Amino acid sequence: MNQRANGRSAAGWHCLPLLLLGAALTACGGGRYRPVSDTPVKIGRPYSVRGVTYTPAAAPDFDQIGYAGWYGGESGDRTALGEKFRAKAISGAHTTLPLPSYVEVTALDTGRTVLVRVNDRGPFARGRIIDLSRGAAALLGIRAAGSAAVRVRRVDPPERDRERLRKGKAAAPRPDAAPDTLAALRDRLQRGAR
Repeated sequence: MNQRANGRSAAGWHCLPLLLLGAALTACGGGRYRPVSDTPVKIGRPYSVRGVTYTPAAAPDFDQIGYAGWYGGESGDRTALGEKFRAKAISGAHTTLPLPSYVEVTALDTGRTVLVRVNDRGPFARGRIIDLSRGAAALLGIRAAGSAAVRVRRVDPPERDRERLRKGKAAAPRPDAAPDTLAALRDRLQRGAR
């Protein structure tokens, strides 16, 4: 009887390493992505892609004219911030803005303006200043075109808009840019292109 009890005990101890390994792997699976949060804000060190060095910076007054593209499932499943990439969310990628940041993106052909949460790095395609998720591109009305001239301006939106964007939803609608503002922005783009 004593040997039988000891035999069971030995078999139990023999399986313990496998049980512990399984428990550890299960615990790691849930922690694969960073939770969607606005803190801490990550600026990061300079980095190089395809021979170009990018230097992230705080840039509170960021306001730039250029071209936007969009990306979907081909980007992978993790953003540079460590969050799970959601193609239908209203998010974007920028080479140097802090992660996360909030920007207003205005399409220069229509004046439509949307609020976007920047949580990824890119674009690394020449001539583009921002890449939008598929959801953000659709909301801005540029998904069919593939790319468009835009203004990207860093903003500090109210918490209710931040919360909606963290959940992957669109923020409250932004007013379209006025015709005279659009004309001035297009002129800026033309002068910058020369």
